Amino acid sequence: MANERVTDIVERLALPIVEQAGVELVEVEYRKEGSNWYLRVYIDKEGGVDIDDCSHVSEQLSDELDRVDPIPNSYFLEVSSPGAERPLKKPADFYKAVGERVHIRLYEPLLGQKTFDGTLLSYNEQELEVEYMDKTVAKRVILPVSKVASARLSVWL
Repeated sequence: MANERVTDIVERLALPIVEQAGVELVEVEYRKEGSNWYLRVYIDKEGGVDIDDCSHVSEQLSDELDRVDPIPNSYFLEVSSPGAERPLKKPADFYKAVGERVHIRLYEPLLGQKTFDGTLLSYNEQELEVEYMDKTVAKRVILPVSKVASARLSVWL
């Protein structure tokens, strides 16, 4: 365990807990903010999670983290919904997002821009197709998955 990242360890510990709770593990973050460390676990399910889902997973995961003790320093554990602008990380996230509005940020510019806000038209593990507005004209672009720095659902009008 010594060479594993904290997020990988926590993800492995959290998976059986979230599956038993009937929710999906979206993302695990471990970061320092000011002088405090935060371990954030984002969960979701069809129709969204509620406070009871978050509380149940938090209690179970806290017990497991206390038992295994994989994090040497003190931290705050937070279990919550990823929100309306949930990140797209895994292939399953992208497949579910086809037809939805997305915000895609690239590592380097393509067609003179690094960000694309539009509708995800299609996805496969090599590329995704997004329809976006360029001034007043709707355009389509194929983005290589290898060039995507981050992706999330987008709430915009």
